[in-house]
Amino acid sequence: MSLSLLVVDDHEGVANALAELMNAAGCDPVFLADSSSTAVNVARRERIDVATIDLDLGGEDGLDLLALLIDEHPHLPLLILSATSTPDVVVTALRAGAAGYVPKTASSEDLLAAVRAAAEGHMWLPVELIGPVVELMKEPAPPSDWEILVDTLSERERQVLGLMVDGLSRSEIGTALSISLNTVRTHVKSILAKLGVHASLEAVSLALRAGIRPEGPGRGRGGVRPGAGPPRSAGPPRAGSPGAPGARSAPR
Repeated sequence: MSLSLLVVDDHEGVANALAELMNAAGCDPVFLADSSSTAVNVARRERIDVATIDLDLGGEDGLDLLALLIDEHPHLPLLILSATSTPDVVVTALRAGAAGYVPKTASSEDLLAAVRAAAEGHMWLPVELIGPVVELMKEPAPPSDWEILVDTLSERERQVLGLMVDGLSRSEIGTALSISLNTVRTHVKSILAKLGVHASLEAVSLALRAGIRPEGPGRGRGGVRPGAGPPRSAGPPRAGSPGAPGARSAPR
């Protein structure tokens, strides 16, 4: 199975080496980005199956880019590929929405396994990090500013916000909740005021940052699932098995 890959790393040598590795494994195309703005533009322009993001992007924070890409592409698997791999940093990345964490010291087989796992909807961690990370994940994460704002909403407002994240129109929300369109408008107005935003799109963006994810087709409407843990994992952390995914727009 051929996968398109976006590699975000500000070190040209590292990025090109990764591109060559993934191409050799059958990945095509592989797109390279050395900054957050370039990565966002590539993700908007191209079809990307999986992205890898370095935490340190030459003064930019990879987690900020992670949040931006989650906002715009909530179903795109995002792997952190970093020289830093302490359990607390890994947990922070997973809680921010990363689909997995790959140390830059990982073997090429592990990198390929991580990309394949992410593309299939699984979380991937190196074997040596699974135990420490699971232990830390058992501890409740401190609420983010966005989660605190969402917690100010009433139960009905949270239901409405969940359906907004699902992409329903106001009339569709009214039908789903068996309430009138005017009532929906009242709830939306209250939601915007409590979240301190001026438009529905801003409210949805904030909800995504708080950990609320689109339910998607066939999964029931209006599920509000704040914060906890990496949203994309379709199974427990696994070391995976070597595979071939990939892509590129870099020199062969």
